[in-house]
Amino acid sequence: MPSANELKIPVHIAVIMDGNGRWARQRGLPRQLGHRQGVKALREIVRTCGEIGVKFLTAFTFSTENWQRPAQEIESLMKLLARAIEQEQAELIKNNVRVRAIGRLTDLPEWVQKKLRTLISETKTNTGLNLTLALSYGGRAEIIDALKKAYALWRSGRLNRPPRTEEEFTQLLYDPELPPVDLLIRTGGEQRISNFLLWQSAYAELLFTETLWPDFRREQLMAAIADFSRRQRRFGRIDEK
Repeated sequence: MPSANELKIPVHIAVIMDGNGRWARQRGLPRQLGHRQGVKALREIVRTCGEIGVKFLTAFTFSTENWQRPAQEIESLMKLLARAIEQEQAELIKNNVRVRAIGRLTDLPEWVQKKLRTLISETKTNTGLNLTLALSYGGRAEIIDALKKAYALWRSGRLNRPPRTEEEFTQLLYDPELPPVDLLIRTGGEQRISNFLLWQSAYAELLFTETLWPDFRREQLMAAIADFSRRQRRFGRIDEK
């Protein structure tokens, strides 16, 4: 495996963390334990990204569609999220990670929102990896909400015309500072992006792996980046070499 110095490090990596439930089921364990192991995997991926110089990491943590899951599982996931926010805060600060969040965040329970706001506030001056948690997030919802925002701004007189360029439309998204995705990784064997970062992933390199998320660690991430480094990204242009 090449070292990080020999690889083309993506600026922005996005991950669809799939397979927690199957990981637990294969071992005869409750689904909740799979999700807990998934938190450990994310911790290692965050640490690795910070060490090798990735600037942005966006994790699909909870989708708009996930609200359709059984109420008991949703409650369990919210408790796990709140606990993880508390437990990881010190290490995130220590490792200079800035935490952001995108999605329809007001859909989250208020007690989860409060912990999330605290984490974001405590890390806002950090200058290392930007970790974005996609929570109650859907790519279509983000685009719809951007249009709603444009309409509201127009109605209030703060916008005198609709956005005319991609750059202007980007300013209406949940986080205008989030750059285009370079590498989108989905674990768990499925080969679709499931409504994740539709606008930002227009030219992303896609990598699908059979590895279940709880088993996706530094070795697997470096292998994904090595694969990314071998690809030619032409963005519609021809290769003139």
